[in-house]
Amino acid sequence: MGCFKKKAQREGRTLLLWDETGHSFRARPGTTWARRGMTPVLRRLSKRREVSSIVAITPNGRLYARHFRTSVTSPTVISALRYFRRRIGTPLLVVWDRLNAHRSQVTTAFIAAHAQDFAIAYLPAYAPELNPEEQCNAFVKRAMENALPGSVDDLHRLVRLEFVRLQRRPKMIVSFFRHAGLSVTGHS
Repeated sequence: MGCFKKKAQREGRTLLLWDETGHSFRARPGTTWARRGMTPVLRRLSKRREVSSIVAITPNGRLYARHFRTSVTSPTVISALRYFRRRIGTPLLVVWDRLNAHRSQVTTAFIAAHAQDFAIAYLPAYAPELNPEEQCNAFVKRAMENALPGSVDDLHRLVRLEFVRLQRRPKMIVSFFRHAGLSVTGHS
């Protein structure tokens, strides 16, 4: 990550580590307490992905998220890029995996047309453990283990709420960088 941080500083960009995750009613419930012989029964409405989240974090503990009621595609990636750029206010160095939506012609053409706003770097293939944002997704999914949203609207609200709660814990986000074995000294 040191080379990414140096490149971001040299070019006056904010370093973002990016990942996507999906949320559905199919999530496996976590353990909970119940009276002996009274096993709780959790009823789920649907088995397909209902909400997708695109989340980006910075080494100093900031978290930015966009949530969509669709799968992650080139248009949703471009929408999130525009949103993060507006929110952050500086050009971005985005570090992400090799998802097809990241490498598509539409996405690469958009990035090439906006080179002053976006620079891209890729994580090594099959190395999710190197992306500290994976820990953010895991944290939110753990928080939602026993949730029983009654509708897609409820699921969407719950997802947003849990990411906002995590957003308020920058020290925890910084710890995710350490967990991934990445140095977080200096500013980004």
